[in-house]
This record gives sequence, structure tokens and C-alpha cells, in this order.
Amino acid sequence: MNREDRKVAEAVKRELPAIARAVDAIVEAMRGGGRLIYVGAGSSGRMAVLDAAEVPPTFGVPHGAIRAFIAGGRQAVTGAVEGAEDAEHTGVTALRGARVGKGDVVLGIAASGTTPYVLAAIKYARGRGATTITITSNEHMPLAQLAKIAINVEIGPEVLTGSTRLKAGTAQKMVLNMLSTAAMVKLGHAYENLMIDAVLTNEKLQERAVRILTEASGASASAAGDALRAAGHNMRVGLVMLKLGVGAGEARKTLAGARGDLRRALGE
Repeated sequence: MNREDRKVAEAVKRELPAIARAVDAIVEAMRGGGRLIYVGAGSSGRMAVLDAAEVPPTFGVPHGAIRAFIAGGRQAVTGAVEGAEDAEHTGVTALRGARVGKGDVVLGIAASGTTPYVLAAIKYARGRGATTITITSNEHMPLAQLAKIAINVEIGPEVLTGSTRLKAGTAQKMVLNMLSTAAMVKLGHAYENLMIDAVLTNEKLQERAVRILTEASGASASAAGDALRAAGHNMRVGLVMLKLGVGAGEARKTLAGARGDLRRALGE
């Protein structure tokens, strides 16, 4: 298994040009107020749900900006739902209910490239004018042919024949990591390699925020902690305070004047 797993990163590497195009499409859509919407079934759907759940708290974007639909609904996240991936109409119903339209990106994930639920959803999204992206393991399958941007990670046979939760699942996770992370960075939700917009929902994350501000500003941990509290636990405001030597109110005005562009606010 380990020998086979080593092939996954190389297979993903071969798809970097398509991944880069997909990132640009996602950024363009989200800058215009559009959403990134994943659709998948089984293991692929669970990868989609995981990424959609983790991006908002990591990068401070609204939960509605990134959504995931899995064949069989919520119960399919933790258990198999018999026949769910074959129900074409439910994929269409999910996107219709989400009011998918021209400004959105719909990303279909299916290792086989033939999953009816995902195929129907991508066809519907195309008809609504959404930008379509797919992640498959075979460029010759129907799903890859439907997409505006097809990411086809050819990982070869699985150690356990047909078990796409193995290499195919690893490849999907790697690609989704790249797509969502790179898009969020290009949208300004990071400062250098630091999670400047992370949502501070617990003590561990609040402590991490102090370390982030310390590293980003060069200030002491004590000064970073004071700035974070004065900023209402907003790391962007705290960083502007520390780097420009201003109070919280002035830092907020500076950010507003830069339309939220942190580097512009800092004069960088």
C-alpha cells in the first residue's frame, strides 16, 4: 500500500496546470459573490463534505460560500445509503434548491467518472451557466467530458481492486486541499503562510492567534495578546495595530480604507 501511495503525489503533479486553472476560476467566481459547491457520492462525497466544513473556520469565510452535497444527504456522511449514487434527480434537486447560477462554481467528484448523481448535477450546473470542474481518475469517462475544467488524476489500479477510498480518495483529498487553500490565499485570507482570518472558537486557537501575531509583527507575545484583545480577537485589526502602532479604531479605519486588503492597509 505504501509503494502505491507514493504514486499519488506524482499523479497529482501531472494535473497541476488544470488545478491552477480551477483555482483561478474559483477565485474569479468568489470575488464576484459566487459560491464553490461540491457534489459527490460515497467516499468522494465525504471528502467534499470534509473540505467544505473545514474551510470557513480556517479562513473566516461564511459557511454559505462553500457548500457540499452528498448523495443520500446527511446520513450518508457517516453511513452507506443504498442506491443513493444512482439517484440522478436528487443531485439536480440539491442544486436547484441551492439556486445554482452563472456566478457559481460547481465541482463534481467521482473517481469512476460515471456516478449518476454527480453526472446529473454537473449537467444541471452547466445548463444554469455555472462554471463546472470535475475530479476523476479517468479522463475518458463521461464526467471529465462534461466539465469546463477536468482534473484527471490517473492513479492506476488500487491495491484492493475497486476500493476508491484508497489512492483515489488520497488524490481527491490532495486536490481539494490545493483548490480551496490556494483559492483562499489568492482571495487574501492569509498573511504570508499564516491563517490571519481563522475563527477563534476555542482556547487553543486563541493561543495560536497570539503566536500568529507575534510571528507576523515581530512584537512580543505580551504585546500581541494585548492587541488581540483590544481588536476584539480580530487578527487583521490586531496586526495593523502592531505594525503601524495605532489603536483598534484607527486600525479598523485603515482596513476599511483599503477595502479589507491587509497588505494595502499595511503599505506592503
